[in-house]
Amino acid sequence: MTAVLSAPITAEEVEFPPVDYISDCPVRIGVDILGNSWLPVIAYTLRHGPMRPGELRTAIGGISQKMLTQTLRRMEQLTLVERRRFAEAPPRVEYELTDAGRDLLIPIFALGEWVHRHGRAASAALAGTDDEF
Repeated sequence: MTAVLSAPITAEEVEFPPVDYISDCPVRIGVDILGNSWLPVIAYTLRHGPMRPGELRTAIGGISQKMLTQTLRRMEQLTLVERRRFAEAPPRVEYELTDAGRDLLIPIFALGEWVHRHGRAASAALAGTDDEF
């Protein structure tokens, strides 16, 4: 995903104001976003600019049309992508990351760096072997 960094990525600890209900914790939105199996993949795929849904589906591979549509709608609700509809025949639609969507690439790249460093060991552990593939 990204070039290997020579120094570990560090982040400042962020303090959140107290909330009445732990289910309303603001961190949950971030966990929900990164926990969605397709949302980070779509955001990463859109990193270079707008794409049509068919282009996205081809570039990603393995995603159904239904799941792509659902995830793009969710991303639009979260203000991560902007949908542009062109008045053409046949109609043309493109999706592009918003500023919030581009900012989401930062933790996606950080996760990619983690996978680059530790993914094989984690996969091996899950498979019950000592091999790192």
